[in-house]
Amino acid sequence: MLLLAAAFIVAFVLLLYMVSPLISPKPLKLPGAHVVVTGGSSGIGKCIAIECYKQGAFITLIARDENKLLQTKKEIEKYSVNDKQVVLCISVDVSKDYEQVENVLKQAQEKLGPVDMLVNCAGTSVTGKFEDIEVNSFERLMAVNYLGSVYPSRAVIATMKERRMGRLVFVSSQAGQLGLFGYTAYSPTKFALRGLAEALQMEVKPYNIYVTVAYPPDTDTPGFVEESKTKPLETKLISETSSVCQAEQVARVIVKDAIQGNFNSSVGSDGYMLSILTSGMSPVTSITEGLQQVVCMGIFRIVGLFYLGSFDSIVRRCMMQREKSENADKTE
Repeated sequence: MLLLAAAFIVAFVLLLYMVSPLISPKPLKLPGAHVVVTGGSSGIGKCIAIECYKQGAFITLIARDENKLLQTKKEIEKYSVNDKQVVLCISVDVSKDYEQVENVLKQAQEKLGPVDMLVNCAGTSVTGKFEDIEVNSFERLMAVNYLGSVYPSRAVIATMKERRMGRLVFVSSQAGQLGLFGYTAYSPTKFALRGLAEALQMEVKPYNIYVTVAYPPDTDTPGFVEESKTKPLETKLISETSSVCQAEQVARVIVKDAIQGNFNSSVGSDGYMLSILTSGMSPVTSITEGLQQVVCMGIFRIVGLFYLGSFDSIVRRCMMQREKSENADKTE
């Protein structure tokens, strides 16, 4: 009986692997494609632009700092695979004025053709305890990290629907899957991208448009360096439980998943576990992906509870040390 059950499971899994390619989206071909990257002057955004350029894409870089954009343009152009490729730079704040964002993307499409893939990578971070963060920081982060992805996506979606093709990428964070100490201003903005992506994917899937949400871990970028300068002790200790990834590695994974039309994009074993744990009602690209989530969910939840217990222990320990230090200062 056990042998029969095992044989049935093996046959079922093999059937899923055979059927899943039939329901998966066709990969996007990057050679000659027009890829727009917001926040493309540095960090993950720049590396994504380089990765796409290496595969023959035409690139539009969007960021606020014009000097950084021009420097990045020169760096990207070193990786050209043919003499027809173009890197277009546009200096604009994607979080402030929708009409301005719409106009610059219209100009970009007039020069390089319709947008085949939009990568929303513009973002910023503020860390600190909830009561220590300035109120306007909550507003600013929501504008940059959330509306800064809404506006460009809104500006290109109509053309993608008309063409019945396209890719939309939202670069969230592992802090958009798990709320951690010190990220009360940052995490909600990254969680919001998940809700936007799920609702939008349901709208655009019939038009052969696929949405990808990327959840990079701590990544060695200029933004991460600045963020680390203001991290509370608790946040630093929690961050030490995972390694820091290189931006190039993260970019390769994101581009690969976006091309394939995968909804979730994660890096490393921790990223895979978090994607399974937080899958909820998110779309799947293949039957095998859904099967992995069903099989692994319970096991990963147990592992996740150990992580949460460790994080809580760090926070309590830091609180006790701080109180002990404060009491010692009072008695002196």
